Amino acid sequence: MGTPDFAVPTLDALAAAGHDIAAVYTQPPRPAGRRGRVLTPSPVQARAEALGLEVRSPVSLRDPAAQAAFAALDLDAAVVAAYGLILPVPILAAPRHGCLNVHASLLPRWRGAAPIQRAILAGDVETGVTIMDMEKGLDTGPMRATVRVPVADKDAGLLTAELAAAGAALMAQVLGDLTAFPSTPQPEDGVTYAAKIDKAEAQLDFTQPAEALERSVRAFNPAPGAWFAFGEDRIRVLAAELADGRGLPGEVLDGGLIIACGEGAIRPTQVQRAGRGPVATAELLRGLPIPAGTRL
Repeated sequence: MGTPDFAVPTLDALAAAGHDIAAVYTQPPRPAGRRGRVLTPSPVQARAEALGLEVRSPVSLRDPAAQAAFAALDLDAAVVAAYGLILPVPILAAPRHGCLNVHASLLPRWRGAAPIQRAILAGDVETGVTIMDMEKGLDTGPMRATVRVPVADKDAGLLTAELAAAGAALMAQVLGDLTAFPSTPQPEDGVTYAAKIDKAEAQLDFTQPAEALERSVRAFNPAPGAWFAFGEDRIRVLAAELADGRGLPGEVLDGGLIIACGEGAIRPTQVQRAGRGPVATAELLRGLPIPAGTRL
C-alpha cells in the first residue's frame, strides 16, 4: 500500500524477495501535465503494472465494500509506505500479522506527514526509518526495527531517495522473519510531530538566521520549492550556501547575490525563474541583474 516514488523501492524489494503480493493499493490517478488534463497513475501503480500485479485504487477505505474486498484477500500482512489514505480499524485488523509501516523518521521523533522535511528544517544531525506496527493513532504503534541515516547537507529529494532505499531493505529483512523482530512500544519521551508542509512556508523570510534559510532551501527542494520575489519575478532557490556579510535583512550585498539575513548571509547557487529551467545564479544574473542595495 503506497503511492509516491518513496514507496517504489519497498514494492521492488518485496517482489525481489519472492513474496506473494496479493494486490497493490495506491491512490487513484491524478491530473498532471502543464494544464492538468492528463490523468497520471502514481509511481507505485506504474511500477506494479510493470510487475504484472493487481492494482486497486479506492478513493477511500471507509466504505464497507472496500473493507470487505480487502479482508477477502486473506493476507498474512499488509506493507504500507507513504500510502496517503487513512487506514480504518477494520483494515488494520484484517491481516493476520497486521499492517507494517515504513516510516521515514526515528520514532517517536517526527510522527506525522512530513518527517523528512521537518528533520532538515530542525537541523537534525541524523534521521532514519522505523518499521512499525500500525494502530489507530498517528504513528504511535510499536516498533520492530530502525535504521539510521545522516542528514548532512542533503536536500529533501536526495534524503528521501536514501531513506526509501534503506526502508525497503529493512522492511524486506523484517518481513523475512517477523519473529526475529518483536514489537516494542515507542518511548514516551522525545515525541515530536511533523506537520504537513504549508506552501506559505516556502517563501524565504530573510529576517531569519542564514542557517535556518539554508535548511529551508534544502527542505523544500524539490517541492514546494523555496523562493523569493524580485519585482514581478518569483525566483525559486534550489540550492544555497552560507556566505560572509552583514546588512539589513533581505539586502543584496554584492553583484553575486549574497543576501543579508537576520543573522549572517546566504548566497543562492542554483535558481529558477517561472517557466524556465534551473540555472546557476551567475547565469540568472546575466539576464536579470539584481544589483547590490536591492531589498528582497
